[in-house]
Amino acid sequence: MKVVRILKENVPSFAQIIGSKWELWGPVRTKGTNASKPGAAGETHTHVYQKVTDFSELDLAATRTIIPPKIFFHPPYFNMFKFSLHGYSEELDGVPSRVIFGLHPCDIHGLLILDKLFTREYPDPYWLTRREKSIVIGHSCVPDDKCFCLSTRTHVVEEGYDLFFTDLGDFYLVWIGSSKGDDLIRMAPDLFEENVEIRDIESFIEWQKWRENQFTLHIDFTALPDIMELKYNDPVWEEIALSCLSCGSCSMVCPTCNCYNVSDCFYMHNDEGERTRCWDSCMLKEYSLVAGGHNFREKRSDRLKLWYTHKLQAFISAFGKFSCVGCGRCIETCPVDINVKTVSQALRGEDVDAFWKRLALRGAK
Repeated sequence: MKVVRILKENVPSFAQIIGSKWELWGPVRTKGTNASKPGAAGETHTHVYQKVTDFSELDLAATRTIIPPKIFFHPPYFNMFKFSLHGYSEELDGVPSRVIFGLHPCDIHGLLILDKLFTREYPDPYWLTRREKSIVIGHSCVPDDKCFCLSTRTHVVEEGYDLFFTDLGDFYLVWIGSSKGDDLIRMAPDLFEENVEIRDIESFIEWQKWRENQFTLHIDFTALPDIMELKYNDPVWEEIALSCLSCGSCSMVCPTCNCYNVSDCFYMHNDEGERTRCWDSCMLKEYSLVAGGHNFREKRSDRLKLWYTHKLQAFISAFGKFSCVGCGRCIETCPVDINVKTVSQALRGEDVDAFWKRLALRGAK
């Protein structure tokens, strides 16, 4: 894998060059209200992926976006194909070509996990087309108190990107991860230096050590799959479920959740229609409802158990790794503090400082 160097002051020019050929997307800072947590108030800042026309609109210092980059490849809602009595036509030609700038290592790991899911026995053409028409440019990051990707070993990434920019002050080291990435560099050869000097390497090593020391949240995943197996019928699931709102926020913001629903819409004025796909969530009560009115997971505790055992146990059996990448979005988003941190603590019998736990303790008095 080749590594080149670019001065930070030259990156906007590089972005302008690639933005003249493709749509340029990246994290943009937005304003909102901090209403997701009990007792929280006031204005806060969040980040979302948006299309930009100028590099200065991007905030590459963002810790995380609310919605992960799966949104580009597995959209919340889209038309799969149109159909009639005479056949059908897939809706793939309208997929735009994009450069997505600013993906963090954990989110790139999330896309690699989804690659495994969408390219199994029956490869998903909608996922594959969007992957093929997109260029992924990763960017280094600094963790906050909700990041635990060091614990999941997804804080660094060696594949899954076309370019990866590591911020080392007044310059970047840029890893070229694909032929697409190499083509991008060749579009602006004067902006990049091929000779990486020893002081640049030393700066990178020191930065990596410094970054690892910035992690304050550490989750012990040792033997957790075995603990989950042993506690599959433990009352702790019912205790957590008492506070769960079944809102599905955790699955909406999770980089690896991929459940969806498919609907056929028939036009009233002719014999045509369209098939659409939209996000769904196994945390929603209706998800397991089948014909005849039976619901396989009507209880919230069963849905919680399904979600967490899939992330932290079942996926390991199928693919040899967790399907949690440690991004911290479930911690950021859940209104009642049900997340990978608090659930793993509860399963281990550790003290849990969470809204759902405090509520349960009040109810026990």
